[in-house]
Amino acid sequence: MISPEKVLKFIKQKSALNLTQLEKEANLPKKTLHKALQGTLSLNEKHCNLLEPILRDYGYADELFSKAKIISMVNHKGGVGKTTSTINLGKALAISGFKVLLVDFDSQGNTSQCFGVYTPEEQVIDAILDNKELPIIEIAENFYLSPSNIKMAYRETDLVNSIGNEKRLRNKLNEISDKFDFILIDCPPALNIFTTNALVASDMCIVPLQPEAYAFYGVENLFNRIYEIRQHVNNTLVVKGILFTMVSNTLVHKQMIDFVKEQYKHIPVFNVSIERATIIQQSQVAQKDLLSYAPKSAPAMQYMELAKEFITI
Repeated sequence: MISPEKVLKFIKQKSALNLTQLEKEANLPKKTLHKALQGTLSLNEKHCNLLEPILRDYGYADELFSKAKIISMVNHKGGVGKTTSTINLGKALAISGFKVLLVDFDSQGNTSQCFGVYTPEEQVIDAILDNKELPIIEIAENFYLSPSNIKMAYRETDLVNSIGNEKRLRNKLNEISDKFDFILIDCPPALNIFTTNALVASDMCIVPLQPEAYAFYGVENLFNRIYEIRQHVNNTLVVKGILFTMVSNTLVHKQMIDFVKEQYKHIPVFNVSIERATIIQQSQVAQKDLLSYAPKSAPAMQYMELAKEFITI
């Protein structure tokens, strides 16, 4: 039987569904689904039994939620908002009712540090090299972290020389993927063995890009690496989209965004972009995600809109 959690996840992913029509087709009282989505009513077994055949007609399948979707936040240029986007897209998805794991796969450890985790005794690199369990820390409801720090850099040669080095992270995430809805990987600012591991492990990737010339230079190399990995190692890897970050309301940024869209017509671009704002730096100093620190701020609301766009497409 379909569970109440899966009913709500499917409806959230299919935002075009008409809830009133669903209720009518399933013989449910009016506003049942509206109240369930708002958290003021809990779906029971009878609701789910009535909804199941209807939702299957709309494309529901059990395998949709059998394992997590794994997403790499990737760009070999530093300072373009990879960590900020990993953290806040992840938190927005968690707020939306999905169970989310953040994997800090950057030796700088900024994702971990955002939550006050500076010197984790157990971290990702130990799990993938020493056959240990992946360390998972609960940050908030539906929101978890697998931490890293500078130790990753010291063990890079060990990973390069290991058997099956490109697939180490994928194998480890496969062990726990049935426990989450989404796994977001914060990649390092380099096209190295860590970034390759992340892309091999992923179903899709998001490319944060600041709309300025210096941030754009070299992005072709990134796309070439993605296509090589898709061709030779992970043929299901897709670019989910380019996410413009640190956007200002200037003619230069508008022109740069138009140029990127024209240059890469074959690559999706998210409708939502993230504006430049000091509140982002302030949240980092406070060691909080934006949705906790300043939920009404423009960037926080933009990440919530990004989550809605992401799960819809």
